[in-house]
Amino acid sequence: MKASRFISERLDFRGRITVAATAVSFLIIIIAVAVVDGFRKEIRDGVGNLMGDVQLTTSGISYFGEGNPVDDSASYIPRLAEVSGVKGITPVIYRTGIVKNGDGIQGVLIKAVPTADTTSLMVSIPSTLSSKLGLKEGDPMITYFIGERVRMRRFTVKEVYADYLRTDDKMLVYASLPDLQRVNGWSSREASALEVTLEDRFRGNEAEKEKAAQLSMISSLNALEGEQPLVAAAATSRFARLFDWLNLLDFNVLAILLLMILVAGFNMVSGLLIMLFRNTGTIGTLKALGMDNKGVSEVFLRVSSRIVLKGMLIGNALALAFCLLQGTTHLLKLNPENYFVGFVPVWVNVPKILAADIVAYVLIMLLLLLPSLFISRVDPADTVRVK
Repeated sequence: MKASRFISERLDFRGRITVAATAVSFLIIIIAVAVVDGFRKEIRDGVGNLMGDVQLTTSGISYFGEGNPVDDSASYIPRLAEVSGVKGITPVIYRTGIVKNGDGIQGVLIKAVPTADTTSLMVSIPSTLSSKLGLKEGDPMITYFIGERVRMRRFTVKEVYADYLRTDDKMLVYASLPDLQRVNGWSSREASALEVTLEDRFRGNEAEKEKAAQLSMISSLNALEGEQPLVAAAATSRFARLFDWLNLLDFNVLAILLLMILVAGFNMVSGLLIMLFRNTGTIGTLKALGMDNKGVSEVFLRVSSRIVLKGMLIGNALALAFCLLQGTTHLLKLNPENYFVGFVPVWVNVPKILAADIVAYVLIMLLLLLPSLFISRVDPADTVRVK
C-alpha cells in the first residue's frame, strides 16, 4: 500500500458542513439535468404526437381533403422503412372542420390516425375545446366539413386530453383514419401524409433535418412511373421556436452546472485549507521523515477526494429520490400556457448524469490543487518541536 494512501485513511477530518455543501451542489446539478431532459422528452413526445418527427407529403397538406393524397402502398415505402433510425411510418389524415354544440361553434383541425378500436366515429378532444363548448366524454359532437360540398358527421367524444401543445394555434381533435377516409372519399390506402417516428438518437435539430432530406431523396430516386415522390419536413423546422427555447434551457443548465461546481469547489478549497492549518504539525513530521511535497499533497488530496465523493453520493441519492417522487406524483405544478406542460417534468438520463458527476468531480479536484501549494511553504523546522 502506498504511504500516502495509508496515512490519508487515518487522518480524521470532521467536515460535515463541507460535505453538506458539496451534496447540495450535486443535488442541484442532477436535478437541473433531469428537469431539462424531462422538458425535452415531454415536448419531443408532444410534437411527435402532433406531426411525427418527420412528415412526408406529396406537395403540402390539404386540410380540405383536396389535392393529391399520399398512397401508402407506393413501391418506395418499404425502402423508407428500412432507413437507419426509422422506428415506424404511420399514415394520417388532416382535415379542418367546424364543431357545433348548442349555440357554440368552433373551428378545429381533425387528425385521423390508425386505431385498434374498431368503433366508428369516436374522437378525442382537447380540454380547451371541452371547456369552450361544454363537451364531455360520451357527448355527441356535430362536425361540419367544408369543401366542394358540406358534409356533416355526428362523432362521439371518447376522451378529453390536456392540450399543452398546439399546432398552428388550432384545437386538435383525434379521430379514426377510416372515418376521415370516408369523409374525403379516399380509399383505405390513401392519406394526407406519412408521419415518421425516429429513434431517440436522431431526435435533434440537425439529425432530424438530415433524416428528412434522406427520406425525401429516397422517395424521389425510387418512385416508379406514375408514382409521386414525397416531400419531407422535420418537426424541428416547423416548431423552430419551441426547440430554440429548449436550446436556451440547455445553456441555462450549463450555467447552473458551472456555478454549482465553483460553489462546491470553493467550499472544498476552504475546507482543505482548514484541514491543512490544523495539521501543519503532521505536514512537518511527514516532511521530516523524508516525504516530499508531492507525497504530502497526495495525502490531503486523497482525504478531500473522499469528502467530494461522499457529498456526490449523498447529492445524487437525494436528487434521484426527488426525481422518483416528482415523476410518480407530479407534485410540483407549472402553468402550461408558459411552459407547455402542467408539471415539472423529470427524466433520468443515466449516461448524462454520470458525465455531469465525472466532470464536476474532476473540476473540483483541479481546484483543490491550489490550496495544496500551501504544503510547499511548510518548514519542518518551524512545525516540529523536540522536547
